Amino acid sequence: MNIPTSPHPTPRRDIQGLRALAVVAVIGAHAAGWPRGGFVGVDVFFVVSGFLITGALLREIRSTGGIRLAAFAGRRARRILPAALVVLAVTAAIASAIFHRARAEQTLLDALWSAGFAANWRFAALGTDYFHADDAVSPLQHYWSLAVEEQFYLVWPLLLLAVVSLLPAATRRGPRAAVAVGTLAAAAATASFAWALAQSGDAAVAAYFSTLTRAWELAAGAIVATCVPALARMPRALGGTLSWLGLAAIVVAFAVIDPEAAGFPAPWALLPIGATVLVLAGGAAGDPRHRHLFPLTNPVSVAVGDLSYSLYLWHFPVIVFAAVLLPAREASTWLVLGVIGVLALASYHLVERPFRYAPYAAHRATTAPAATVAAVGAPSSTPTPAPDPIPAPDAAPGAGLGPAPGAGLGSRPAGWTPGTRYYPGMTRPVPAAAASPAAATPEPTGATDAVPQAIASTSTSTPARETPAAAAPTTGGIPVASSPWSAWRARFGPPALLAASGLGIAALAVVLVVQNVFGGLSAPPIARPPASAADSAPAADGEPLDPIAALQDELASAASASAWPELHPSLDEVIARSSASNPARDCFSPDITPTAAGCSTGSADAATRIYLVGDSTAMAYAPAFRTLADQSDGGIRVTTVGLYGCRFTDVAVQNDGVGVMAACPQRKADVRAMIAAEEPSLVVMSNAYTLGHTPDGSDLSADALLAAQEAEADAYGLPGRIVHLAPPPEGADLGRCYSPATSPYACAAGVSSTWGQMEAAAEQVAAASGNHAISSLPFTCWELVCPAFAGDIPTRYDKTHLTVAYAEHIAPALRAELVGRGLL
Repeated sequence: MNIPTSPHPTPRRDIQGLRALAVVAVIGAHAAGWPRGGFVGVDVFFVVSGFLITGALLREIRSTGGIRLAAFAGRRARRILPAALVVLAVTAAIASAIFHRARAEQTLLDALWSAGFAANWRFAALGTDYFHADDAVSPLQHYWSLAVEEQFYLVWPLLLLAVVSLLPAATRRGPRAAVAVGTLAAAAATASFAWALAQSGDAAVAAYFSTLTRAWELAAGAIVATCVPALARMPRALGGTLSWLGLAAIVVAFAVIDPEAAGFPAPWALLPIGATVLVLAGGAAGDPRHRHLFPLTNPVSVAVGDLSYSLYLWHFPVIVFAAVLLPAREASTWLVLGVIGVLALASYHLVERPFRYAPYAAHRATTAPAATVAAVGAPSSTPTPAPDPIPAPDAAPGAGLGPAPGAGLGSRPAGWTPGTRYYPGMTRPVPAAAASPAAATPEPTGATDAVPQAIASTSTSTPARETPAAAAPTTGGIPVASSPWSAWRARFGPPALLAASGLGIAALAVVLVVQNVFGGLSAPPIARPPASAADSAPAADGEPLDPIAALQDELASAASASAWPELHPSLDEVIARSSASNPARDCFSPDITPTAAGCSTGSADAATRIYLVGDSTAMAYAPAFRTLADQSDGGIRVTTVGLYGCRFTDVAVQNDGVGVMAACPQRKADVRAMIAAEEPSLVVMSNAYTLGHTPDGSDLSADALLAAQEAEADAYGLPGRIVHLAPPPEGADLGRCYSPATSPYACAAGVSSTWGQMEAAAEQVAAASGNHAISSLPFTCWELVCPAFAGDIPTRYDKTHLTVAYAEHIAPALRAELVGRGLL
């Protein structure tokens, strides 16, 4: 037997509060890093969505015995697409203006994948690390969760329809349908959770983004939806206790779940999922307003819940763009939060609600043409239900069993008289003098909105007689217009106008704040002390200026530059090509076995033979040493060989690059054999100056790493002929910092303490062994500031690695260093 429900129940305020809590946690985690586990707010959204959508589908099954897939898809499109597409278009346009070309093109591709609700598969395929703060993250990465939901809802109605079609026609509208759907949801949840457990350990990135490993979260909400009739009979005290326990557990999840820990989404997501299930189940009993659950049901939480979809869509692009345009200050975070709020409010009133309720097919939402409408003062016939009585797909469970909102507004219940307000679903008329927003059934808010009555009511056939009082009925105090579009404009026009005005004022305020608080879009450049005449004068013997001094002069000018010069090659080119243009790339690849002959340049009869070995930093120096050989008139032969990601030390240093750890020991052994066979004049070693750990997890200090590097050098049997060449200090990641809209200072970086410790350790081990250590600071930094270019050449293409052009540019300075030490 079906549990009777009101056609237009008051929406559950606790659900809106859940939305508010979830979106605030997500925004806080992304914008400020607090709460640390706030990213699980997405999991809360999944459960709520599965609960609401499945509830709507069950109501349609009870009402019609089936599911109209086209109508379901249309409702989802009206709910999701307008705001989502606007954010995609705006984000792609802004990205093209402020990102470098490679990142802008990447963002455009992300937008196309997101528009097709496949963003999660794209990010999984790219190997995106959702928690890696150093990545040049896509401003549309948050669309992965929207893709998961829509992929689930592409399949879920079909499965429900298939299951229900197996039931006898006479039982499809009864409780058996809910039991069948619940069984299906439980099976889906079990299979998905089992797969999530397997994937979370073996392929964490794929597990995070995959619909298959997330389906159990939506299915958990679906299970609760099938149990609503039974849950509605539980004592209110028990329901309230479950809701409070669930709320507390959600807060605990925000605090204890670590985004960098293993085991997500399974098993750790069980905590927020189970907590949300408790809140939804507990709220099924009692007053939908749930005043006792005030953290979720207060007016502020409900209002934020109304805006939750727009807040979620806008927050990540704003955060990513601000990271490029604004300096990292506490004031920046508050400005970012303010911009997110303004954009969400404007989007809600300008796009989300107007497009969702626009009367594209208002004729479908009216009463049947043959509906009988009573004359004023006469008994009326029962209003004929509209052909589409199902409310928005995410309306609160219990809605939608009666006529569509506004259906039959021309009809009045028996006893109606002019001067009273009538709301569909009311049990009796309420005198106008006594009517108030509190007395009427409140209009659902946010994602639980029902179609506004004024829009759906305009096609009702005209009564035979109508008094002046009845000729202009009102809905919520707004006169019912003569056409659906005029009613739509009357309802949504004023809020949209206010939102547009507020958006313009807010934009002006943001510009003023950026100019006056932040001094523009980037911090001022470093002041360069005036150069002395001795700095720029040529040597007394007519020789050119010392190459190291010339480089320092170029670096000083770059560090004090206020605008990007025209660079050759451009930063767009070097970022896009990365290491692909390095001629030594194959000699450092784990997929290719290098040979001494294939990795050498210069005359085979050269008197001086140099080996450059190490990880990818050595590869970045390779063009400089090859230039030395090319400019030596056959006097120098250089062999550049190593393995990127593999530090040339006598202990293994963990690297997660594909194939690196497997190839590293053999590559070091091959290089030792090459050096033993040729006995070169000089071996230059260069490895990353970052701390690391062994494969078993033991930390390696700066001293331990350089001691291990020196121990590896000892195996070459060339005492006094080893050079420890420091890599460039780690700078700002060009993929994130470079923007044509900001100054070069955004990409200038200081020298880290770790780099300084490792350089000092290199000096110590070299002095103790009689070998040599060369700092890279004279080639890459000025006054401990490392700019992204020198002269008209980009210095690096990412955080550390030199561009080919700049490596070739510093070859004279490297030669001067080696000559000065008597090594050439």
